[in-house]
Amino acid sequence: MTSKLILTNEVTGLGAAGDVVEVKDGYARNFLLPRGLATPWTKGGQRQLDQIRAARGKRAIANIEEAQALKASLESKPVVIAERAGQNGRLFGAVSSKEVAEGVKAMFDKDIDRRTVEFATPIRSLGEHKATVRLHDEIFANLVVQVVAAKGAAKA
Repeated sequence: MTSKLILTNEVTGLGAAGDVVEVKDGYARNFLLPRGLATPWTKGGQRQLDQIRAARGKRAIANIEEAQALKASLESKPVVIAERAGQNGRLFGAVSSKEVAEGVKAMFDKDIDRRTVEFATPIRSLGEHKATVRLHDEIFANLVVQVVAAKGAAKA
């Protein structure tokens, strides 16, 4: 026999939260239900699930439009970051994703998560470099990072 369940949490190999799955009775009774990973499927539960999915879909569309607008503004001009560097243009260390996120905040007044900033290669010299920012599941902004020498040799 099989049981129809609505997953409340992600279960590896079975599905994500909100998925409707059919599993063997023993698996449902002895593992999924006691651990709170799923609830029994009902018509009312299905209706509630449909409403949650519809609301999530509306939010996602708005987020995609916002992400497209943010992508356009981020790609419009380079982010300038001042770093300490030696005479040959090599930096003392590398530019971090946190510094790029702070640079975006200073230039565009937009908050981005530093964990979404990715570099093809570490930025260790002055000049123009490329970075990618993941704004949404499928939307990436290609950022130009302009690294300039900081004024003054030592930071006070």
